Formats: sequence, structure tokens, C-alpha cells
Amino acid sequence: MARVFFFCGPDEAGAADAAARIVSLLSDPGERIEFSGAELRRDPVRLGDEARSTSLFGGTRHIWIRAAGDDAHDAVANLIEGDVDPCPVLIVATGASDKSRTAKLLATRPDALVAMFHPPDLGSVAASVRNQAGAAGLRLSSDLAERIARGAGLDTRLARSEIAKLALYCDASPESPRTVTSDDLEAIGAQTSDDDFAPIVDAVMGGKRERLGPELARMRAMQISPVGILLAIERRVAQLAALSSRMGPGQNLAQFLDAEANARRIFWRDKAVLGDQLRAWRGPRLERLVQRILALHQTMLGNSADSELLLAQELATIARLAGSELTRKRQAL
Repeated sequence: MARVFFFCGPDEAGAADAAARIVSLLSDPGERIEFSGAELRRDPVRLGDEARSTSLFGGTRHIWIRAAGDDAHDAVANLIEGDVDPCPVLIVATGASDKSRTAKLLATRPDALVAMFHPPDLGSVAASVRNQAGAAGLRLSSDLAERIARGAGLDTRLARSEIAKLALYCDASPESPRTVTSDDLEAIGAQTSDDDFAPIVDAVMGGKRERLGPELARMRAMQISPVGILLAIERRVAQLAALSSRMGPGQNLAQFLDAEANARRIFWRDKAVLGDQLRAWRGPRLERLVQRILALHQTMLGNSADSELLLAQELATIARLAGSELTRKRQAL
């Protein structure tokens, strides 16, 4: 029986959903203990101690770890060296892959499970939205399901929160299903955060430095959490990584994006901005950007009082790097 679960890959939402699903399948999940990868990197022995101790009230427990890359590797190594079976340990490792050191440590063990999650396409998230809606007692058309999926940035967790709001608004339940209309979606504000975030995401990722200041001021005026902005940037970075992985060497970018739009993996109106951003962020540059974003996320979580300043500084740097790369490529033509 698996006791340690390592979920990784660029689709952090999918990895987190899988971990939540595992917890739901436990006969008695008990108390939840949470760690960050940074905490375990500082104290690698702590995970093993916690996983083999009992709950404060004598019941069962499970451990949930949010890691970045391999920062929980040493803690996991100590955990699996013990002689006593630990409680279930679930690791959601942003920025890691099934080739990472932690994954290789666990891959061949009968008491462990390693799974890698790639960013989903629009169709699969829309289908998931419809399934979630049906379970909540909502009858949802394909067009509205796609609208929710796009608005959530293909993040199933955000989509789930929209479904929950819709069910409450429509007074729906499995016993009393309701049909969702466009007006219902408008009423709960389901044009969603991505409609608000799109201008700042495009300014940063497309190197439009002159637009960044006004967009940050707009976000501040709307009292949007800096973490919310960062999550929108992370979703775009994950989307670029998925597109880049599907694009063949030497393939024409415009033709590739036309094919992606025809396959409904991207929205047709996003082709121009995604084209610019793929020109700015490919290969090693994109890999380094992923690491910058992960480091920023960890820093902001540890310095919440300065998160707005930290975000503004890093976004300005990213916008400058994107702008410089696009300028260099235009000059080379």
C-alpha cells in the first residue's frame, strides 16, 4: 500500500487535485499536518518524526507538503529510511518532474506513488467543469463550461470555486437541479479574475514595461491580492511551457498557434499575445523564468507584509527581460 505520494509537473492545480483525491479515499484521514518544502529543507528530520508520531488527540493524521523542486528531498530520504510505517504523506512539488531526485528516490518503491501532471487543454477542463457542475446539480451548456474554464485560466481549483458559487446562487443541488444561464454567470462575476488579470499578465510577459506601472496601480485600486496576480502569471507561464513542449523544432509559430486555436487548446483571440510571449520565452529562458516565479512565490509567502513590493520589483524585471529579447529578435530580422 502506498504511503508516500509525489505529485509534480507544470500543472500544479492538477497535482493538488490528485492529492486531495487521495485524501478523500483514505478511510480515516484524521488530522492534517502541513509543511512547506523550505521548512523541511531546513530541518530534514522533522518529516520522519511527524509522520511516525500520533495526533495530539490520539487519532490518525496525514501530512501535506507544498514543495518547490527538490527542496523536500532530504526529508523524504530520512522518512523512507525508518523502520516504522509512516502516516500518509502527500507532496505537491511545483517545478519538479518525474526525473527529479525526489521522484527517482520514490519511483521504484512499492509503498510510494509518483505522478507528473501536464497542463490540460481547454476541452478537458471544460469537460471537468461540466462534470463538477452536474455533481452540484447544475445543468451547464458547453459554451458556458468553456467560458468558466477560460476564465479560471484552466485551473480546476478556480473553476471548482465558480461552480460552488453558481450552485449557491442558483439554489441548486443534486436533488433540485437548475439550468445555468449567461445571466447567472454574470451575476456571480464569473467573467472572472483572468479578465481583470489579462492586461497585467500580457504587459509583463510581453515586455510592455510602459504599461506595467498603470496596471499595478489598477490592481492596487481594485484591492487585488498580490498572490492573485502572481497566480495569474504562473498560469500563463504554465500555458507557455505546454505550448512550447508541443511546438516542433523549426515549426512556423503562426501556423502552430492556428492549429492550437483550431484544436480549441487556446482561445483564438489570444494568438497574437501568445505569439509574442513565445518569442520572448522559449527553451532555457522559459526554464529560468519558471524558477524565478517559484522563488518569488516562496519569498512572498514568507514575507507577506512586503509581498506587493516584492511582486512589483520582480514583474518589472521580467517585463524588462521580455522586452529586451523581443527587441533583439526584431533587430535580427
